[in-house]
Amino acid sequence: MEEFDFIRSIQPNFYRQSSVVKGIGDDAAIVRHTNEDIITTVDTMVEDVHFSSKTTKPYHIGYRALAANISDIAAMGGKPTSYVVSIVIPDSWTADELQEIYQGMNGLAKECNMDLIGGDTVSGEQLVLSITVLGTVLKGKARFRSDAQENDIIFVTGTLGDAACGLHILLNASHTDHEKYQYFINRHRMPMPRVSFINQSDAIKRMSLNDISDGIANEANEIAMASDKTLIIDYDKVPSHPQLFDFSSKQKFKWTLSGGEDFELIGTVSNRDWEQLQVIAKQTDTNISAIGIVRNDYKKNGTVWLQHNQELNRLEKSGYTHLRR
Repeated sequence: MEEFDFIRSIQPNFYRQSSVVKGIGDDAAIVRHTNEDIITTVDTMVEDVHFSSKTTKPYHIGYRALAANISDIAAMGGKPTSYVVSIVIPDSWTADELQEIYQGMNGLAKECNMDLIGGDTVSGEQLVLSITVLGTVLKGKARFRSDAQENDIIFVTGTLGDAACGLHILLNASHTDHEKYQYFINRHRMPMPRVSFINQSDAIKRMSLNDISDGIANEANEIAMASDKTLIIDYDKVPSHPQLFDFSSKQKFKWTLSGGEDFELIGTVSNRDWEQLQVIAKQTDTNISAIGIVRNDYKKNGTVWLQHNQELNRLEKSGYTHLRR
């Protein structure tokens, strides 16, 4: 398929957002928003680095790539509205497989009422998918990592370690295990960002937030450093799916703290707003758990500490990071 034939094949027949003035078909897209701030995020996924055809179907590649960006928008307190896709296509990928990638993105975009408004298509030796997502947030309602304050409750949504467990099963387990642990496989392939939960939380004046893409050992440290506070997490309160206990305690410990790609949220909120946040979580069918507290200890500020086995130890950043030597 030629480049322009491919572009025409993925061009939407209509746009879900009234803010899209011009989408695919010109040199650039035009989006118009009033009375809101614009959020922009970009994420790039590379074949055999972020995904593999051994564990992920083309549909799931597109879905997960867009989910990663939507989760970033949610972590800023925003609503995703549109996205732009740049893709590097090697000769080994068929036209049908490429269509499946875009179908995966469109499947999630439809659930979030988003529009594909542009992008770029080039050939290359390795499949690379780079997505830029635009979102909006009401003025003064953006959520920042730097907003944690002393005595805040530290919370997370959902259960953690699911995606890492799902990847482990796909790489190591038998077909029978695939059936038994389909929940974890689905959490790896099709994570659902917490957009509805965060969009219902506008009434809460202050929350620090971070999305869990690299594991809470990383994300909690980012909040601690940005806010210049000390975060203390109780490992026994970190939520896990019941089937995660089928695996070793060492695996569970690693996956829940450093597994990443659950695309849940970690944040802090004041004690006076915690009850209201729990009500919002129930209204949006979101599991939410209090896992610790924020302290102002000038000797430890900018760090995270883990309470586990009656000991309090420093929780360092861990898990995969790019450019690490």
